Amino acid sequence: MIGRSSFFPKSVARNISTNGFRRLASTKSLKETLQEVIPAKQEQLKKLKAEHSQAVVGEVKVENILGGMRGLKAMLWEASVLDPNEGIRFHGLTIPDCQKVLPPAPGGKEMTAESMLWLLLTGKVPTPEQSRQLSAELAVKGELPHFVTQLVDSLPKTLHPMTQLGMGVAALNHDSEFQAAYERGIKKPEYWTYTLEDCLNLIAKLPALAARIYRNVYHPERSLESVDKNLDLVGNYSNMLGFGQNEHLTEYLRLYIALHGDHEGGNASAHTAHLVGSTLSDPYISYSAALFALAGPLHGLANQEVLRWQMAMQKEIGDNITHGNIKDYLWKTLKSGQVVPGYGHGVLRNPDPRFIALQEFCKTRPELQASPIIQLVQQTAEIAPDVLKEHGKTKNPYPNVDATSGCVLYHYGLTEFKYYTVIFGVSRALGALTQLVWARALGLPLERPKSYSMDALQKLIKN
Repeated sequence: MIGRSSFFPKSVARNISTNGFRRLASTKSLKETLQEVIPAKQEQLKKLKAEHSQAVVGEVKVENILGGMRGLKAMLWEASVLDPNEGIRFHGLTIPDCQKVLPPAPGGKEMTAESMLWLLLTGKVPTPEQSRQLSAELAVKGELPHFVTQLVDSLPKTLHPMTQLGMGVAALNHDSEFQAAYERGIKKPEYWTYTLEDCLNLIAKLPALAARIYRNVYHPERSLESVDKNLDLVGNYSNMLGFGQNEHLTEYLRLYIALHGDHEGGNASAHTAHLVGSTLSDPYISYSAALFALAGPLHGLANQEVLRWQMAMQKEIGDNITHGNIKDYLWKTLKSGQVVPGYGHGVLRNPDPRFIALQEFCKTRPELQASPIIQLVQQTAEIAPDVLKEHGKTKNPYPNVDATSGCVLYHYGLTEFKYYTVIFGVSRALGALTQLVWARALGLPLERPKSYSMDALQKLIKN
């Protein structure tokens, strides 16, 4: 287990009680910081509406309508923007920027989920004290209610872990503060405060819920650790998964969860949370819907498909790993009508900065550099782009984050493929739930695009 005194200094630990969280008077809380930044954003939105509501920012082509609305500029999403060439920015910060300025866990090097959450919500970089106090607040909120543990424990082991996660999150809606406040009658300017409470409660409980599912499905003989008030969110998650002694995996999970926290709003899971949230469904219902979108093979299952493919390659070519053998296997995959998993992206047209960050992590770890599967990932990334360019059917022939993420989990002992998307689900909550808070703070409306049948579309084109 990770040491109980490893996370909070005594000055912070003294402010944690069994009845709740008491912050240090010298630092502003997350809610206070939001209260400061929201009025400026509200004014910015008001000005956009008043001065630029009729400005044209793009065009709609038939290929957009028939192609899954890909590339349409049609959503407001505050926390991050994805550029096709340079990748993701979180409130203007690149991934290397975030790695430099966001506080890590004490004794670690990787940014914490709490520091990323703070940045996504407020647009500001938290101090180490603010990040740790948020960790303490989440730890206090982190235990699951008894009815949810009963529900999860009653589910069959054969039920997919993502289905179980979505059911557990939806069940937490029983205790939704937003739903209760809405039913008794609150003013619209207050919506965001209750949404924030639900979002923090959900983020806090996701590690315990996800770890319980992992235990039930794969290791029913194990006992579950309780939430440790001295650990950060991911430290607790790793500990409850049974990997608390594995500092390397815990650090990797911190990086993985921060990098997967948000990737603008157009991806299926983020968009689903936003869409359902626009109906004023509470964050639990909204994010459970997002999780079921994430469970699809074209979205969140990709990293496990990469690992299966890489292991099949490793089995076929054996110890004789050469560029020629890898190239032959790539062509074999393509000529069989399959795609090369882990390559290409719906928006990106250059190597995914998240892939680069995970590869940099691997380069700093001798045990990963010595791993045959990691070596194979690295060599494949050197060869695959040229093969895919020659093949000519991929707009982006470069590796995305999935090309390596599952392989590192496997090396560190988390070998259950089907569970990988659950970790993604714990991660994506940071960004999707952030936007729910901002949607309520900005008073964003119900989402309602216009649809056409093919006949109606042809008529529209003709006219």
